[in-house]
Amino acid sequence: MSEQQNWDIEADVVVLGSGGAAMTAAIAAHDFGASEVVILERSGMVGGTTAMSGGMLWIPNNHHMHEEGIEDSDEEVVTYLDSLAPGALDPETLWSFMQNGPEMLRYLAERTPVRLRAFKDFPDYQPYSPGAKPDGGRSLDNEAFSFERLDKWAGRVNPSKMAYPLRGSLMEAISGSLDEATLAEREAGDYRGLGQALAGALFMAVLDRNIPVEFEKRARKLVKDGDRVIGVIADDANGKPFRVRARRGVVIATGGFEWNETLVKAFVRGPLTGPVSVPENEGDGLLMAIEAGAQLGNMQNAFWMQSVLEFKPQHRNAKPNYLLGSDERARPGAILVNRAGKRFVNEAANYNALGKSLHAFDAGTHTYANLPYWLIIDQRYKDKYHTFNSPPGGPTPSFMMKADTLEELAEVAGIDPQGLVATVARFNDMVRKGHDDDFNRGDNSYDNFYMWGDTDFDPPYRTLGVIDQGPFYAVKMEAGALGTAGGPRTNADAQVVDWNGNPIPGLYAAGNAMAAVLGEIYGGAGGTLGPGLTFGYVAGRHLGSHISNH
Repeated sequence: MSEQQNWDIEADVVVLGSGGAAMTAAIAAHDFGASEVVILERSGMVGGTTAMSGGMLWIPNNHHMHEEGIEDSDEEVVTYLDSLAPGALDPETLWSFMQNGPEMLRYLAERTPVRLRAFKDFPDYQPYSPGAKPDGGRSLDNEAFSFERLDKWAGRVNPSKMAYPLRGSLMEAISGSLDEATLAEREAGDYRGLGQALAGALFMAVLDRNIPVEFEKRARKLVKDGDRVIGVIADDANGKPFRVRARRGVVIATGGFEWNETLVKAFVRGPLTGPVSVPENEGDGLLMAIEAGAQLGNMQNAFWMQSVLEFKPQHRNAKPNYLLGSDERARPGAILVNRAGKRFVNEAANYNALGKSLHAFDAGTHTYANLPYWLIIDQRYKDKYHTFNSPPGGPTPSFMMKADTLEELAEVAGIDPQGLVATVARFNDMVRKGHDDDFNRGDNSYDNFYMWGDTDFDPPYRTLGVIDQGPFYAVKMEAGALGTAGGPRTNADAQVVDWNGNPIPGLYAAGNAMAAVLGEIYGGAGGTLGPGLTFGYVAGRHLGSHISNH
């Protein structure tokens, strides 16, 4: 009982983490009746991986798509998701996501500075599946947000993973609709798009409500009185205990465990070598939930993302920095090959689905057949397209290998030379004939989507292009992830449940810290943030309106 005394601070609701799900939980708890809410953040920055991301939300049947004249229905959503994971989803939490996602969006529109729009042309990630929206609507884009509004707090938001600042929405950037005068105005007002806009706007909502953020407070242990969670013990910047009482409950929204090598090896289905999330995602929330008796779910899965190790010590705690590798592989004149020099996947497929192909196991050699793997491009590609952190025609990044011939490139990279030469020759021949007979790249709307395809060409040549102009380049890629998808299971109210399926009183979870409501499915752009913010909202609403102080 000594742990329950001598609290450093007390609040109705304690939220662990400060990403999109966490901040949504905090503001919803406040607005629905919890007068005192506090956020504990392990680092000195807010925004988590949300701030570093594309910031899109995948929410089916939302009012923004309806305003654009795009119809949707619960039946279509269930048909789509069930086609991707037949019988694998929990009906209770799935229904909660479907019903509360649209409500959460209306709440954000009415009560916060967050401004979202339906991305009409952005297709679902499996546009060929029944119930999908091949012409978009379920993925939502952020309008640009001025960081001037955050005043002195602007520097507290995690930086973007983008190589350059985006001063407009993603739709504006792709369409080129911003003229020079508007861009100059946006630059002067420090407008930011993507995840920066989402995290910045949510942080503004936190500040508007005077919700305190306790920085450099790493939550380590949940405090229970009987079965009920009544508080949390964190380590402060000096490693000393910081005790916080939670009169109504605690929300675990600390992100996944992708930076914890021990947990990754124990749970995840295959190698995870290059996480692109914030380095604080070491499973703190998961470990606390396990100790509290939480039932776990979906632990084998992650939200896969191809990445590249950048040889710069940019991450906190001297951890390596990985660059996103989702766009480069899908453009004309790029392929992915394994050590045998062979293609193994449709390079324009969505990043989460492509990531699973990296775990194909070769029983004969007892190795992963497609790890390691490399991106292969030529000089024509490099001169025309932005490649990782290098602009078109710009300097060659240190991690990019270069050679005059494909044979020489293979030798430098450690790829089978004969295999690579044969693969490129076959690929070029298929491109000239207008169809990828091996993997059907370019056969659907997602492959040819103009966000990563080249609109100078018509489909399928938005994604298909020959590789024949030396010198040639290779980049060793990583089996990266946006985050892990497993964690404590929750019910429809975001309450963490025990192994008997009963709610653990006072304990909630949201975001990548909870067992993903959609399992291994990534429905479309924003497939993590959509459910994450929804269950943050659900947790906050339940704590604010259904739970009394204890």
